[in-house]
Amino acid sequence: MTSLLGWFGRLATDWLTREGPPPPVPPCDFDRLGYELRPADVVLVEGRSRVADVIRLTTQSPWTHAALYVGRLYDIRDTAVRQRVAAHYQGDPEEQLLVEALLGRGTIVTPLSHYRRHHLRICRPEGLAHADAQKVVGYASAHLGWAYDVRQILDLARFFFPWTFLPRRWRSSLFEHNAGDATRVVCSTLLAEAFGEVDFPILPFIDHADDGSLRFFKRNPRLFAPRDFDYSPYFSIIKYPFLGVSDLSLYRRLPWSEEDVLYNDEAEDFSPPVTRRAAPATAPAATHADKGGLSHINFLHRREEG
Repeated sequence: MTSLLGWFGRLATDWLTREGPPPPVPPCDFDRLGYELRPADVVLVEGRSRVADVIRLTTQSPWTHAALYVGRLYDIRDTAVRQRVAAHYQGDPEEQLLVEALLGRGTIVTPLSHYRRHHLRICRPEGLAHADAQKVVGYASAHLGWAYDVRQILDLARFFFPWTFLPRRWRSSLFEHNAGDATRVVCSTLLAEAFGEVDFPILPFIDHADDGSLRFFKRNPRLFAPRDFDYSPYFSIIKYPFLGVSDLSLYRRLPWSEEDVLYNDEAEDFSPPVTRRAAPATAPAATHADKGGLSHINFLHRREEG
């Protein structure tokens, strides 16, 4: 009986996590995005699976998954953390890596290249100290191998529905002391707990006292969804469209000469290239003032070809 339930669970998981085809043109510039990533950045993913459709419906957001960027193996300063990540990843050590919690696979290390054909967005914790970024990476990596908490997905779905639509006995058990299994996580919960370890705010409750003082209260990590990192005012949103209006950078439009190369030589005067066009028959001779107009660049000299 147990084996039958396990087989059915795997079958259901495969059906839920099977992704549809990628778009013909990727929505974002993956190479540019990968170049700009820093350790402890949150990478949001617009999933294409059935479970992604459920998350999209319940959270009313296109972002259905969140992963933590940890960098390449040599970017991880703590030796123990680096060894832990390496133990869960057997690929190229030059690969950029994510720590994420996936349905059916638990908390794993995934190459960033796995999401090359997905729509991605970077959420960067503004002002996060480098040492704290390494602590966030360390906390997430400490959960590698943990199972995925399907119960929290159901709890979160019930939380987003009005209570009047559901019987009282179906109310979410999010706040019960023993709700769920302590060794199970979901993607956004893991990340919320990691940032909570260094007291970095995501969407805190803020109490404004009568005397003008403020107090921050942490939100239950199980209440977080991927969209909250996009919505948080404490995270900068970084996105690189596949074809953006600023793709042709300014330096590419500078009027470079294709014939003349100049170099510094203060001992020589500079003579500008002569424009190859016929001079007017009555062209006046250059005055002393005209020649003096070149004195500010007399440290340049034209290099002779050959």
